[in-house]
Amino acid sequence: MERLRNNMKKSSSSLLPLGLLNFFIYGTMVIFTAYFQLYLQDIGLDKLEIGSLMAIGPFVSLLAHPFWRYWSDREGNLKNTLLFIMIGLLIMIQLVFKVNTYHMLYFSMILLYFFQSPLLSQTNSLILGYVDGTEKKFRKYRFWGSLGWSFVALAAGPIIDSVGHNGLSLLFSIMLLMAIGSTLVLPKVKHATITPWLKTADISRTLHNRYFISFIIFGLLVAIPNSINTTFMPLFISDLGGSRLQVGGAIFVSTLFEVGVFWLLKRYLKHKITYLMACITLVSLLFALRWYLMALATTPKEIILIQVLHAVTFGGFFYVGTQLTALFLPRPSRSSGQAVFAFALSGVAAILAGFLGGWIFQNLGAIIMYKAGSILTLCGAAGFGAMWYRIHKNGYSPGMIHKEP
Repeated sequence: MERLRNNMKKSSSSLLPLGLLNFFIYGTMVIFTAYFQLYLQDIGLDKLEIGSLMAIGPFVSLLAHPFWRYWSDREGNLKNTLLFIMIGLLIMIQLVFKVNTYHMLYFSMILLYFFQSPLLSQTNSLILGYVDGTEKKFRKYRFWGSLGWSFVALAAGPIIDSVGHNGLSLLFSIMLLMAIGSTLVLPKVKHATITPWLKTADISRTLHNRYFISFIIFGLLVAIPNSINTTFMPLFISDLGGSRLQVGGAIFVSTLFEVGVFWLLKRYLKHKITYLMACITLVSLLFALRWYLMALATTPKEIILIQVLHAVTFGGFFYVGTQLTALFLPRPSRSSGQAVFAFALSGVAAILAGFLGGWIFQNLGAIIMYKAGSILTLCGAAGFGAMWYRIHKNGYSPGMIHKEP
């Protein structure tokens, strides 16, 4: 028994670098998400150009994810694959900060996204490989990621303000180097958790479910304004005279209560389709309120306070949406359904948000951009409400969709 306890203690300490890896990976991602737009604005790009640059990521991911997935399967070594991705990203970020023309910046951003877009999924696969067959939980290491996202966002602002442009590339490089170092000292993984490839037939069956497709369309109406805010909120704070510290403060506040909200949802939310449809309708209405308040904001401090709603709106929307995806589809189609849900409400929404949000911000201003987002979200909420009413009246099961004329 004593030997078993010693082995468990040794195992726990040996996987400490796994928590640090997630901390540094999420820290790297938040530096890019929160501050890179401000760098692009400082070098002379307008809002539409910034939006279009940020929007190409989901396009590149369509090629990058299958490529790195194939590479991982062929090599059978997730750790080495992740190391290769991080080293490539480290090289690409140096290139991005060295180019001096828009066309070269666009090209270097494509290369950067090729390495950046699969970073989180490959990290998650590696973590799952280590915890598979052990008493350790994935959410423990995900919490390390939340800490990295929150505290690096807050700490990075003053550093970049004091150092200037070089501070952004320096911080990005340091976080990546720390992530690489954490990966190098990890013990050899004994388990490999590889999700099966999705088949075209499975996706096709998923797309023939009219309820699910309606759910995705209404979800896009809610997700696009959220992606607009993710991309352009730092620029809005800057336009109102805010500092990078205040940008980091807004990101910090937005994620401060996220873990608690997920815990409450997981513990108390009923897994009944009508109940969940009512919940996602309510969350969408809160999203609309959030964007309306953003349109009224006149100081960075007001924006920071409004960010408190993020945990409930963003966390609630995507958690409930994931549960509903599973209920709308029969068990064999759920994996493909989750893939469609994730790509539509993260990838497609981000693409449309970059171009649409950038154009509105550039030509009509941030106030109109957020008011338009509020209206778009209200349309999505109305669609969810109509779905709730129909399901409440007629009932729903995954098989009944095939019986309708």
